[in-house]
Amino acid sequence: MWEKVQQTISYIKERIDFKPEYGVILGSGLGSFTEEMQVKFTLPYNEIPNFPLSTVQGHKGALVFGTIGEKKVVAMQGRFHYYEGYSMTEVTFPVRVMKFLGVEKLVVSNASGGVNPSYKVGSVVMITDHINMTPEHPLRGKNDERFGPRFVNMSEPYSRKMIAKVTELAKELNIEVHEGIYLGLQGPTFETLAEYRMVKILGADCVGMSTVPEVIVARHMNLETFGISVITDMGNEESIGTISHDEVLEAAKEAEPKVRSLIRELILKY
Repeated sequence: MWEKVQQTISYIKERIDFKPEYGVILGSGLGSFTEEMQVKFTLPYNEIPNFPLSTVQGHKGALVFGTIGEKKVVAMQGRFHYYEGYSMTEVTFPVRVMKFLGVEKLVVSNASGGVNPSYKVGSVVMITDHINMTPEHPLRGKNDERFGPRFVNMSEPYSRKMIAKVTELAKELNIEVHEGIYLGLQGPTFETLAEYRMVKILGADCVGMSTVPEVIVARHMNLETFGISVITDMGNEESIGTISHDEVLEAAKEAEPKVRSLIRELILKY
């Protein structure tokens, strides 16, 4: 993998002169965050060596480089998922690339199903921890010390300092935010009612099909990481029968201005 990462880095650096400090991974329905950026360069995934292609509706498929204030940012418009048929190495490959482009801080967003009764559709949740129930671990296999250690300390997968900063910013912006634990499953099916109950019993507040592998790899490389989720459906008897991907995208779109504001202000002020 080292050689592939270096090949991809060389390709990007030949085309752009830009060293980002922040990386942002944009989940379902959240791709328009790039409108907050003064865009300098855009590289479609299909032009970047070794990059997978995003196949999911709501994921545009490009690396966007630009600035927010004085901060340099690279944003992934669309991520990759294990359920698309990619290996976890492929799913997390862009995180490796961002690290070696210069990224020191990573912001990961997603859409998720809520099981915490204090949530509702449209709630914004800062992820404080996660439970990994995906079937393949992204660090499985021989470890390359050039990326990080064999055994990764996961006592703080999501930066407490970044969570505290966003809590402060949310008060200033008058945006209601929750905290919660995210459980990662494979997908692509939405959870059954029994599975939603399992998620709740295990101690999670929301559930989704992404984020956890990317955060594990980010922590492997010592990237300071912040995670934010939009609750796009509730895993209870009242709403489970109606959920569809189109509804997920619509709910994420409605909450997107809040998420955009929080991420923008975090990048500006942290």
